[in-house]
Amino acid sequence: MAALFILAWVYLRIGLIFVGGGYVLIPLLNHIMVEQYHWLTLRQFLDGVAISQLTPGPLAILATFTGVRVGGFTGGLVATVFIFLPCVTLMLVIGRNYHRLKNVDTIKKTLDGLLPAVVGMVGAAAWSLGAASLDGVKEFIVLGIGFAIFKWTKMSPMVVILGAGVVGWLLN
Repeated sequence: MAALFILAWVYLRIGLIFVGGGYVLIPLLNHIMVEQYHWLTLRQFLDGVAISQLTPGPLAILATFTGVRVGGFTGGLVATVFIFLPCVTLMLVIGRNYHRLKNVDTIKKTLDGLLPAVVGMVGAAAWSLGAASLDGVKEFIVLGIGFAIFKWTKMSPMVVILGAGVVGWLLN
């Protein structure tokens, strides 16, 4: 039962700072799930991130994955509800008042300050994932090819992800 309360508290806090999308949270999630609470091994964390890319709301699904690992179905439900609770509440409040809030100078300036920080956090997340998962020449080749395809073609990210999975399976 204590594990469920910890899950709820951890995911409520994560949900409160879920600014800029899930990728900015990868370093934080890695620290909490792998290093602090040992809910997942580094390999399980990376697998969870990879699997979650195949779903809508990728890193929120990682919360469900971790919750199930910690507390079964109930843990998955608790983690999922509590990671979404802050943003749903905030969107309900903002949605009702959007027309009034969209022209508030303080809000515009705050969002202008958040954007570069979010870009920096996404870069840090990419660095963390790369440092933890790229340990051989094959991985760097797949990374380079995936980057090139995604950057310079109009191929769906889903095709790139699935293709990388097939290449990884064939190479190992």
